[in-house]
Amino acid sequence: MNVFRDSRPAAADRPPAPSPLPQPTTGLRQRLSELRGPGVRPRPLDARALAALAANPGCRRRALLDGAGVDKAALAGALGSPAAFGQSQFALARGNSFEARVKADDGADLMRLVHARMGDGAEAPEPGRVAAPDLSAAGPEGRAARTALALREATATGGWTLLDHPLITLDVAGSPAYLEPDAVVVHPDGGWTVVEIKSFPMIDGSADPAKVGAAARQAAVYALALRRVAGQVLASTGRAVTVRDQFLLVCPKDFANVPTAEAVDIRKQLATTHRQLQRLTTVEEIAGQLPPGTTFDLRLADDGKTVTRPAAELTEAVESVDAAYAPECLSACELAFHCRERARAAGAVESLGRGVRGELGGLRTVEEVLAAARTESAADAAGRPPGAAAASADAPAPSPDFTDAPAAEALRRAATLRAEALATAGHGTLDAADQPGHRAGRRTGGRTGDHPGNQAESRAGKRTGGQAENQAGEWAEAQAEGPADGGKGVSACR
Repeated sequence: MNVFRDSRPAAADRPPAPSPLPQPTTGLRQRLSELRGPGVRPRPLDARALAALAANPGCRRRALLDGAGVDKAALAGALGSPAAFGQSQFALARGNSFEARVKADDGADLMRLVHARMGDGAEAPEPGRVAAPDLSAAGPEGRAARTALALREATATGGWTLLDHPLITLDVAGSPAYLEPDAVVVHPDGGWTVVEIKSFPMIDGSADPAKVGAAARQAAVYALALRRVAGQVLASTGRAVTVRDQFLLVCPKDFANVPTAEAVDIRKQLATTHRQLQRLTTVEEIAGQLPPGTTFDLRLADDGKTVTRPAAELTEAVESVDAAYAPECLSACELAFHCRERARAAGAVESLGRGVRGELGGLRTVEEVLAAARTESAADAAGRPPGAAAASADAPAPSPDFTDAPAAEALRRAATLRAEALATAGHGTLDAADQPGHRAGRRTGGRTGDHPGNQAESRAGKRTGGQAENQAGEWAEAQAEGPADGGKGVSACR
């Protein structure tokens, strides 16, 4: 099975572990508190939120709001664009059932998979010989402290240890984020491995690349939090602990409920997530560029639910921070529907996806794309076959900066080729609605010629409630991940 093969260099050649995250200053904490509003507690971040944040590192709006701990779901509702995504109760029940199946009999199947995929020559764990410490304690702080103690004791003792739903913490812009991986395994050599149990299937050793990529980013967040605990162990005992840069992904095999697993390399996700979390500790720079008095306070009434602040004020505050919208945001961010509406209103090509945005180069709006497609170069005009209509006289003129851009030239060339093909086929003169530039603009970059309110991302969405857009976003996200979790890392998804 050529899946998740480990092509890592030898230990001596591996890059050093990322440096500890810098801690925010008192001034930054005060500034973030002002952005939330007086008396508003910060919204805690979980692994899914941190992984989604790392997936879109260019969005300054999300970096600031997450760094400040603003409740984006409540903010989106107050703006009139509430988030409409979430996991179904059926999916939750199926996931819980499969996890219970994997961890049955004191985790015998799980430990067997860990040894088979990541044993590294260690003796197989014998039934009844795997330690499973009790991690129960009062409150999240108590559970986190109990988990850290259990990890330290298991590392010192040696042997196999399974920690079921441990609680670990990660400081995010001055606020502790409590994270709960499905399991953490301590190896006999003292190494720690993150285990993620997912209910999507591996069929013939292959799984959905987008889902595996999301699981890899989530596991990277857990690994970063474990590195913090490993640093505490080193400081207290002097023993260095290795948090493995692979995690074990456990999924149902084929169409049965039998678990199978593969090791996934998460070095790229570790670096990306660490870099993005570092950006969160420097949100003071982003906040310093806001207009004076900017705040995202909803001014809730005494019932704690009714928003009293006018939507116009909230919109002005939100729009004062730049966003980097892409269709994949719809499955990861509560403000995605608001950002999509604003991107469509502005005719931004980002609403069509990152791939389209990259192909269009300096063309930033749909109007610029249409203008570039309708504008003929001298060579195109001279070579236009008889019967092919010229561009519409009332077409908007393109910006001089983009007239000779490669993307504009490609659009014009596509328009010319289509006109030649139609003329050869005997279609004759085209009507205004079927001008070559217009049609080429629609085909190039994912139907960019459509009106911003009727982009390709929303055509099927009218029938499926946005599922087509979410699927396109997942595909774009999987492509953006590259070989690290779409090639070797997710070759379980070949």
